[in-house]
Amino acid sequence: MADKKRPISEGEELGSFLARLQSVQEVKEIAGWETGFPKLSAVLNGLLPGLTLLIGPPGCGKTAFAGQLLDQIAQQNSVPGLFFASSEKSDDLRMRTLARLSGLETREIRRGAGYLFHSYGAPKRQMAEAEEMPASWEKLNRVAEDAKGWLDLLYLFECDHRTTLRDIEDRTRAVVSIKGSARACVVIDDAQRLGERGFSVEARLPLVAERLEELAMRLDIPLLATWPALTASASAKIQPAGWAERVAGATTIMVMEKDAERTRQFTEPKRAVTLHIVKNRGGEKATLQFEFSPALAKFTEPAV
Repeated sequence: MADKKRPISEGEELGSFLARLQSVQEVKEIAGWETGFPKLSAVLNGLLPGLTLLIGPPGCGKTAFAGQLLDQIAQQNSVPGLFFASSEKSDDLRMRTLARLSGLETREIRRGAGYLFHSYGAPKRQMAEAEEMPASWEKLNRVAEDAKGWLDLLYLFECDHRTTLRDIEDRTRAVVSIKGSARACVVIDDAQRLGERGFSVEARLPLVAERLEELAMRLDIPLLATWPALTASASAKIQPAGWAERVAGATTIMVMEKDAERTRQFTEPKRAVTLHIVKNRGGEKATLQFEFSPALAKFTEPAV
């Protein structure tokens, strides 16, 4: 409240506000960034500044979803993105991106060029010239080259027990400065590791969420944080809508669940996943369905 200018009434402000609206030439259906998932973008009204919590049990695909979301946001909005990983190695995250883009399974990519040569009918050998490579290795290299433009916007950071919110803020400010961008999108995987070690995961949530929301608002960025709903704890009994009451310090809360009934309709290892948007200050509440292919680390929205 240090500004001592004459207070301006809303009646006076209305004229300049309407003038700003009139000057907008681009027609946008959503206020925030495109997520790469049309239905999710529509419900969220685009990804907006603030904390988005992604809560779900271990093994449901939270990390893969967050990684794909960040890739798509960078690709579709030409904005820098930062992924802070606590339990995943950078190379594992890179393999997931390549698997999703190429259609080659992560286990195939992990085995390297020698396996891909051998597996697809070519003799096992040392690296060859690109024109001599079999289709699978050619495809992997081709999609990597095609993606380089938007991958130059992405940064992966491996975190440990010493990583603090200040470290994350400093890294984010550095990337924004390097890229000359007004904002960036940040993903913090396993955000519970930022809480005090002496408290349970459930007890850490409100405080960590409040600090993350403050960070997102201070930097004016969308910040997505994944959080585990541990099956052997009290959080396992919370219904999706109950998380909205449990966490005040978040702009958006999404709860991911495995859908066993729909999964029976698929061929293994493809899975059905339900995403509940239970809190959303910028848009609507909704329940969305996704299909998840773990081998390709890929989520898709069903056509119908």
